[in-house]
Amino acid sequence: VVTSDVLREARILILHMGRDFSFDDCGRAFTCLPVEEPGAPAEALVCNLDSLLGTMTHRLCVGSPPGVWVCSTDMLLTVPSAPGIDWDGFQGVRVIAVPGSQAYARNHGVYLADEQGLVRDIIYKGMEAQIQQCAGPDGTVPLVCGVVFFSSDAAEQLLATHVIPPLDACTYMGLDSGAPPIQLSLFFDIVLCMAGGMTEEDFVKGGSDASVRSARSVLWTALRAFPLSMACIPDASYDYMTTSASDHIRSLTLLPGSASHLRFCKTAHSHVDQPWLLEDGSSVTNCLLEGAVRLADGSVIQHCHLQGPLEIGPGCLLSGLDAGSSAALQGCLLHDVVLQGHHIRLHDLPCRVFTLTGRLDDWQSPADEATYLNVPWAEFFHRTGIREGDLWDPETLRGSRCLLSARLFPVLHACEALGLEDVLWLLAPAAVARKRLARWRAAWRMSWQELLPCLDKAVELGARRALFFLQGQRKVRRVLLGRQDSSLLPLARSAVHEGYHEAVLGTLDEVASTAGDAGIAARALACIADVLGCMARGEGGLRSGPAANREWAAAFRCLESGDITGGVRELAAERQKWMSRPALLVRAARHYEGAEQILVRQAVMSSCQFVTVGEVELPPLGHWVQVACPARLDLSGGWSDTPPITYEHGGAVVDVAVLVDGCRPIGARVRRIGEPELRLVSLGGMPQSEAAVELVCRELEHLQDYCQPHAPGALLKAAFICTQVVQFPSQKPLRAQLMESFGGGFEVHTWSKLPHGSGLGTSSILAGAVMASLYRAAGKAASTESLIHAVLHLEQRLTTGGGWQDQVGGLVPGIKIGRSKAQLPLRVEVEKIPVPDGFTQTLNDHLLLVYTGKTRLARNLLQDVVRNWYARLPSAVQNADALVSNAEECAQALRQGNLPLIGKCLDRYWQQKKCMAPGCEPLAVGRMMDALRPYVYGQCLAGAGGGGFLYVLTKGPQQKEALYQILAKTEGLGNFSIHSIEVDTGGFSVEVVGCDLK
Repeated sequence: VVTSDVLREARILILHMGRDFSFDDCGRAFTCLPVEEPGAPAEALVCNLDSLLGTMTHRLCVGSPPGVWVCSTDMLLTVPSAPGIDWDGFQGVRVIAVPGSQAYARNHGVYLADEQGLVRDIIYKGMEAQIQQCAGPDGTVPLVCGVVFFSSDAAEQLLATHVIPPLDACTYMGLDSGAPPIQLSLFFDIVLCMAGGMTEEDFVKGGSDASVRSARSVLWTALRAFPLSMACIPDASYDYMTTSASDHIRSLTLLPGSASHLRFCKTAHSHVDQPWLLEDGSSVTNCLLEGAVRLADGSVIQHCHLQGPLEIGPGCLLSGLDAGSSAALQGCLLHDVVLQGHHIRLHDLPCRVFTLTGRLDDWQSPADEATYLNVPWAEFFHRTGIREGDLWDPETLRGSRCLLSARLFPVLHACEALGLEDVLWLLAPAAVARKRLARWRAAWRMSWQELLPCLDKAVELGARRALFFLQGQRKVRRVLLGRQDSSLLPLARSAVHEGYHEAVLGTLDEVASTAGDAGIAARALACIADVLGCMARGEGGLRSGPAANREWAAAFRCLESGDITGGVRELAAERQKWMSRPALLVRAARHYEGAEQILVRQAVMSSCQFVTVGEVELPPLGHWVQVACPARLDLSGGWSDTPPITYEHGGAVVDVAVLVDGCRPIGARVRRIGEPELRLVSLGGMPQSEAAVELVCRELEHLQDYCQPHAPGALLKAAFICTQVVQFPSQKPLRAQLMESFGGGFEVHTWSKLPHGSGLGTSSILAGAVMASLYRAAGKAASTESLIHAVLHLEQRLTTGGGWQDQVGGLVPGIKIGRSKAQLPLRVEVEKIPVPDGFTQTLNDHLLLVYTGKTRLARNLLQDVVRNWYARLPSAVQNADALVSNAEECAQALRQGNLPLIGKCLDRYWQQKKCMAPGCEPLAVGRMMDALRPYVYGQCLAGAGGGGFLYVLTKGPQQKEALYQILAKTEGLGNFSIHSIEVDTGGFSVEVVGCDLK
């Protein structure tokens, strides 16, 4: 039951759909605007309705009390983000006005209001003097813009009238009760009765007939008591969508004012083969333009699939033309015409009909004084041979003979298929026109007036949607092959939502298999994973996770062997079996990400060409080669070193090699032994510790699990393979290989004093230490640059897929910035950062490490970061830019020895890490940082975050004890500890230390 209670707290928006529109078969509300919204979650055409809904929801209605808003959809409306409407003490009804020129007001409605903003009268198409008295001090007048707000009280009173005759006849209730229908105007019947300057007599008398006068009398009684106020919005603009083609073309090619939330663009949601042929001041929306399509300034194309060569002159509007129409258009120079293709339904027969009119034609002026195709009718008749009797019945009065009722447009022909050429001939010179006349006369034709009720809006919207996804598939190809930073995720969401996912998946398969480039193919596979993820619609479990199901192994083997085309084909065939429910879709998405990682690994492994190894003397049997390495602190730019970001965007990271509590915490030692076997020993925290894990490899198959990061000794096994001390796979057994090359086997010990997940780069630095000692023990020597790239290669083989900053930080002494260009092969270049005299000591005095007591749990941070990068989420792309520029700024601050500025870079870096990998700040760490904030210039969790070590740059020197006291007093921190760190200017060392380790 509709009672007054329903309206008490309701916030209702009613959008009036308005009347038919000559330039869009779906009406003014669904007229497409030349707008793209890159930030929108799903990609879609923007209609006038979307624009108005956005304006009303986020601008005009903000702050209004409960009630009912009514908004017309037959105008383009732009409103500033803060319209400044004052709702204090508001009662009754409020109309929204927009300032406009007095000249514009002559054809529109305008409000006459007093100083208090109360409306006295509404003047429609007034005389100059009437309009003049509505003007404000700046000469503008408040235009009626089709927006009204009724407070709950006023809405309730208005609603109550729908049961009172004759007003019941405005609703279907009345019609179904047998009352003759009456039509009322929102502004001139309902709103006007509340205008202060109206008398009851004048108002009621103004009704067009007895029933309207009676209705007005009821409205006067119901609503007269409510005050009618006006809010005129400065800087807003209003453009009524008239039936003039010139106006319509102008509104689509002129940029909206600065107040608008919309940004018009020359090409919106369109694929254009040769965009340089579109002149400035033209507009293309939802189109596919293939080949050479030239478009002049002041012309608009919407919802067309055209194939060049075509030339479209100025002043044209083309809409709804498909590729089949292009042949008829070629060689036909259009200017100042409106050419449209329509879907109509005659009973059950679907038809395509084309209409052609001139830009300057008026639909309703009598033929004697009007034009068709911009020339007087008489001239048109003379040129084409068409007669008045062809277009209008003899009984049609002369005054009623107008363009609207002229039967110009062929619909059906008894024996021939009709096409665009059946209206284009109306433009042709006399000699050509006479040849077409008989065929035109023989066709069954309709006027625009007769066509209107037959327009099939559902089919029209379907055709627009199909074209949208056709150009969307071209966009996918363009973005991927052009390596553009546009996000395809919004398009994937739309395709899934609208049932076009198969088409998009097919395009992605095609790009991946034919690009001939592992980088492009990897991103295409990542996009397929996103489409599958969207299809799961938020169900089916976590996107990140394992991807080694046996069903996908054949496809993965193809990719591993370098056969991308075959691999993509295998993946697509397997995918078909995983499409039936969300859990399967998400698992399939994970395997596509696994496949993409294979290609990323291959791309990164190209960096092994920067590894050069020399020969040195083989150390004696049983002599240990020992390497001890510092940890690393990343001061800025981390994540930009992560593949694929590092070679698709380019990376820069500022790192410092540091001693923790006075020593180098990470190390390895290797010696040759007489037995032809590999002894792998992990010592836990110290070189002198008891062995924690021992492993002996005597056969090649013992090395088989080197690429499973969690298998025992995987890092050490991978090191033997990557240094080529052991050949794997090989026909030659392990023992034979070792005896032939080295006369025995190897024993490796590794240690790290740092806790697991410390964020100080332990595993990569350890890999560097192992490789350095292993090379030396095998009689080889590698430069630091070679080691950096060798570790990168090892981590790809190990499939942990890390970046390069950890080993740069731990293997290169002191303070430095590493950089990689946006290209393959991936090469890391390191530049030492010179700091002022004594500044290294200053840093030592001001840097502290706080162990947070939290272990990083998020193993999938990397997967999430890579996914967001491949989706080119705008936030991820901007963040990658910011990481690199912050690193360069940090390097500059270090060169100047400017502690506050370095602190600023650290704080900014922490915000960037949180943006890159949300969830990397546990609550306890947030509390810790809040407690320390007043005492530090800047602070940041080391590495990817999520736990491990926090490093702080203190305002005062030697603050270890002071910080301990502060944290001890802070609630909810758990077991933390504070450690001193100092810059290690010596770097790692490779020493042959003999047999006796003591």
